[in-house]
Amino acid sequence: MSIPKPVPSPHVPHVYAGHEKELGGGFIVRRLLPGHPQRYVGPFVFFDHFGPTDIDAGQNIDVRPHPHIGLATVTYLFEGEMMHRDSLGSVQRIRPGDINWMTAGRGIVHSERSTDENRGKAWRSHGLQLWVALPREAEECPPAFHHHAADSLPCWQEGAVRLRLMAGSSGSRQSPVEVSSPMIYMDLRWEEDGHWTVPAEHAERALYVIAGQVSIDGNPVTPRHLALLAPGGEVRVEASMGTQAVLVGGAPLDGPRYIWWNFVSSSKERLEQAKADWAEERFDSIPGDDKERIPLPQR
Repeated sequence: MSIPKPVPSPHVPHVYAGHEKELGGGFIVRRLLPGHPQRYVGPFVFFDHFGPTDIDAGQNIDVRPHPHIGLATVTYLFEGEMMHRDSLGSVQRIRPGDINWMTAGRGIVHSERSTDENRGKAWRSHGLQLWVALPREAEECPPAFHHHAADSLPCWQEGAVRLRLMAGSSGSRQSPVEVSSPMIYMDLRWEEDGHWTVPAEHAERALYVIAGQVSIDGNPVTPRHLALLAPGGEVRVEASMGTQAVLVGGAPLDGPRYIWWNFVSSSKERLEQAKADWAEERFDSIPGDDKERIPLPQR
């Protein structure tokens, strides 16, 4: 992972630049987590930013069926649309501002494809997909899927900044998304020049800049960089009109997690079982989308 020199700031001990990763079908993401020296931020163990990318008419960026265990995927779009299907039989169109929360638990298979309407025209893809590690006692819970439309999420103004709470809590506000551990996941958009103060309520926090530029302790954080915030206090963030960022954080994980491909677990043995199950086709298939799948990687 390419990581810039840490910003010399009491509130930002490290900044992550991430690296590009191809997920199949020409679908490229910038991966910020796991990071180094701190691998995770609260329960967030993966952080992928895709786009903005202009998609040509007929271009295939489908992510074919693939499995997960031990985590929840959280999908949020800024532009474009995506069609989610999974082995529970869920079929859901994802639009900008919506939250898709898929709990893998003991095992689920899903695909993420272009909508039929978009296949015949040029369009733009832009969004985030994060992974949340489940608490140890919930790693083998039954899989589940929940969709929350944009207008169901808390949205309010604080000074220059418009905020949307996608998951978790901020002060007295609570997202309707059911989560398995304390966390915060928030979209911030500066509607004029000004500052916003990151609350101190969550033990681990990081700020990712989507567009524009923020300044913390007088040091700039540029787009596509994740600023790890020091614990234990409020952090003042300055930005100009048009800047967009997301805040993630929460309680530290209840122990180490191992990640291999799309699998997350507190047990290395459980990862080996999941690998064998996918190779031997023991995962459930997706109704109506079972003709192809992403094979188990060799490494």
